[in-house]
Amino acid sequence: MPIKIPSDLPAYEVLTREGVMVVGEEEALRQDIRPLHIGLLNLMPKKIQTETQFARLIGATPLQIELSLIRMTEHKTRNTNAEHMEAFYRPFAEVEASGDRFDGFIITGAPIEHLDFAEVTYWDELVRVMDWTQTNVHSTFGVCWGGMAMINHFHGVQKHMLDHKAFGCFRQRNLMPASPYLRGFSDDFVIPVSRWTEMRQDEIDAADGLVTLLGSDEVGPCLVEDPDHRALYIFNHFEYDSDTLKQEYDRDVANGTAINVPVNYYPDDDPARAPKNRWRSHAHLLYGNWINQIYQTTPFDIEKIGTTPHG
Repeated sequence: MPIKIPSDLPAYEVLTREGVMVVGEEEALRQDIRPLHIGLLNLMPKKIQTETQFARLIGATPLQIELSLIRMTEHKTRNTNAEHMEAFYRPFAEVEASGDRFDGFIITGAPIEHLDFAEVTYWDELVRVMDWTQTNVHSTFGVCWGGMAMINHFHGVQKHMLDHKAFGCFRQRNLMPASPYLRGFSDDFVIPVSRWTEMRQDEIDAADGLVTLLGSDEVGPCLVEDPDHRALYIFNHFEYDSDTLKQEYDRDVANGTAINVPVNYYPDDDPARAPKNRWRSHAHLLYGNWINQIYQTTPFDIEKIGTTPHG
């Protein structure tokens, strides 16, 4: 089954060219099933790039997915035109007031990790979002800064500044092969990392109920399950395109910003050569497994989401 997104959303044309099954409103209405309702709270400045990346991953399953794009209510983006935001995004305050429920909900990263959480201009509203997920969302996926924000809010786990940017493709170990979220995963693999902060395993271990599923000896915990809050937190970027790290590296070089060549990304660490994507298969596995778990456990009556401890 396809992912249902507006036919004039830029991701529609991109994903169609890639062979991802997408469907518009009319065709979706002819399919006599309840699609999974997935919300994407997009905090990244490049909205179109980010929405396409996540739509690609959640749209590659046999289930029909209805994707809703959501923004913070008052925060304005300078990197995406206002017409796009008006046409495709709903402010969270509107979603909250509507009483809408979601089978799955993604909170993306944001380039604000140098700030304390309380210094973020939309932190108070994001706290409302995170609390709202506990009554209106069956399963929430916090990504990079979004995952750090969630694990901090629900468990008090702190983020720590690094003395240099963790930047490149780092090997990860599969710590819980029996987890349903890791079906098909290799014992180790690489994932793109791009952050100035880290979460520390000993602090995660000290929090109640958290289970680390993936981790690295070099860049620390990667994927953490929080069953009590029906959530996953990932601190790295499976959703990245093949050239996303290259774009970040080229931007910093052009701006004169001190930056190391991304580790284990370019062949022979040579930025003049085209990077290779060595994480795509595991990216599809993780998000496909997440969607499958949602499908297996979410109530058929979407209005019942949040009415029991397990959604």
